[in-house]
Amino acid sequence: MKCSDWGERSPRWAGIRSQTVEVCGRSVHFLTADAARPDAPTHLLIHSTLGSATNWLDTIRPLTAHGRVIAPDMPGTLAGHTASPHRRAARAEINARFLRAFTATLGLRDVVAHGWSHGGLVALLFADLAPERVDGLVLVAPTLPGPLSAAQELGWQTLGRLTVAAGSPVLRGLLRLTGRRLLELKKRRYGLAAYGGDPSRLSPDITALWAEELDEMRARPDRLPDAVTAFLGSAVSALYIRRRPVQEAIDRVAVPTLLLWGDQDPLIGRPVIDDLAARRPDWSLHVLESVGHLLPVEAADAYADVVGAWWRQVASPRRRPAARPRHEAPWRGPSSMRDRRHHHDGLPEFGERHG
Repeated sequence: MKCSDWGERSPRWAGIRSQTVEVCGRSVHFLTADAARPDAPTHLLIHSTLGSATNWLDTIRPLTAHGRVIAPDMPGTLAGHTASPHRRAARAEINARFLRAFTATLGLRDVVAHGWSHGGLVALLFADLAPERVDGLVLVAPTLPGPLSAAQELGWQTLGRLTVAAGSPVLRGLLRLTGRRLLELKKRRYGLAAYGGDPSRLSPDITALWAEELDEMRARPDRLPDAVTAFLGSAVSALYIRRRPVQEAIDRVAVPTLLLWGDQDPLIGRPVIDDLAARRPDWSLHVLESVGHLLPVEAADAYADVVGAWWRQVASPRRRPAARPRHEAPWRGPSSMRDRRHHHDGLPEFGERHG
């Protein structure tokens, strides 16, 4: 759904606009709202694979007190209006390359990148891929590696790796056959309790919009196989199989970083947060009590207040924490990301078919 002014849908969204821009030859939809102060940074909001930019609608206006806000529809995701260049476009590393091209197209530098859930993994890889464009990171209940026992790690490197490799084509085939019925079942049993926290805190406007978007997804079930398999492959790889490249990217982050988490989040457990805090003690950690995985919309005002207070602290005087020293060889990344740090932001890079 697009609106020239989202205030037409709800007064709480007044001043938020839908816009489109061509990135690498493809039309990209994004939401934007102007800053209350001209000297404030731009906040780039990155949604998860199974959502769209509208996931952030209730968060955007409170954040404008601290800067301009831009929230793009990521390519290859289940919802939104940005076309997918190929079936693996929803993978985190490809989304990170998209963000580099997107920010270059808009002339954005020194953004504060907010990544929510799987978007947290995308934001991390984007900051690692294009450090010249990122001045701060906000990781919200991020899909990042947590602690594993030696037995668990061995299991994922053997049986887990084989299962994922064999299961992806099967899952894609099943979703092609059953996608519409699964979305219809989701519609009948639509509920937000599975995300923890208190769903009654969500505005009626956002829950009604999400229900409408679910209807739109049912009208185009062809997106489901590619989005879900790319999401699962990317997330499972980062969490359990190819953990080291992501952990090394975590180690390399050299911008102020805020880690936000709700203590009632059933999807991202406390061990993950504790492991990240131990790995990067220089990161700022803020835990919101009685809040679940939908933190940015369940507690939108608190979210903006925490981000604003953190940014005032780390940006004045402007300072960048030193990245942790690397004891391993530098991450080369997947083949599609090797030797790309100084590559121009062009279509052959963003839209290529490599994973």
